[in-house]
Amino acid sequence: MTIDLDTLSPDAIAARLSGSPEERAALVRAGAEAGLAEAQAVYGQMLLDGAGVAADPRAALGWFTRAAAQHHVMALNMVGRCYDLGWGTAPDKARAAECYRIAAEQGLDWAMYNYATLLALGDGVAEDRAAALDWLRKAAASGSGLAGAKAINFVGSFHEDGWVVARDMATAADCYRRAAEGGDFRGQFNHARMLGDAGRIDEALTWLGRIGETATPAFVEKAAAWLTACGIARFATDGVAALRSGVR
Repeated sequence: MTIDLDTLSPDAIAARLSGSPEERAALVRAGAEAGLAEAQAVYGQMLLDGAGVAADPRAALGWFTRAAAQHHVMALNMVGRCYDLGWGTAPDKARAAECYRIAAEQGLDWAMYNYATLLALGDGVAEDRAAALDWLRKAAASGSGLAGAKAINFVGSFHEDGWVVARDMATAADCYRRAAEGGDFRGQFNHARMLGDAGRIDEALTWLGRIGETATPAFVEKAAAWLTACGIARFATDGVAALRSGVR
């Protein structure tokens, strides 16, 4: 279906946006083909997710690239994600790191987090944990969204493991709490771990029950294995049950 945006009234556009996923996708594609960077970025995400269209990671990368060429910062971050994870292309960690770095320097919190992750692991770029921590702190301070929560959780790991900074379990626990409250499933798991160590099992179970709402299946399985083996009896029984109860 070909849509001429110039012929659509505001009411017609609103109707399509509130219609079926296919109608929304068709409208967004029309905007993308008309050269609108935001529409190109959104349509790329629709293709990546299979939202209203058949999933096509290679085509998604193409639309992200077009939007990034128009200086759309989130699209540039998504180009990095495609090269980072091999979505629609062969993985290229160095190219992913460069995309993340440029987007991070333009202030995008997600890019800060993604670039910091590669720096911390030395993946596609020379390992530099001090620089990684700096970017994580910037991402954490840049807003209250999910990217910030994920960054705060990672900062907590630095303090728990003694990377760059002195080991500080109190600071780690506070970071994990903030990440959990911000909706990061890894933060929720780490917060539950800390609560369990403090003997606050019932509170920990509440957080474990929330993890499955957003966590990947692989993370849920890994978390269940840890709970089973950690030595806290109620984690091996009630904890695993709570974790699995939240899976959608």
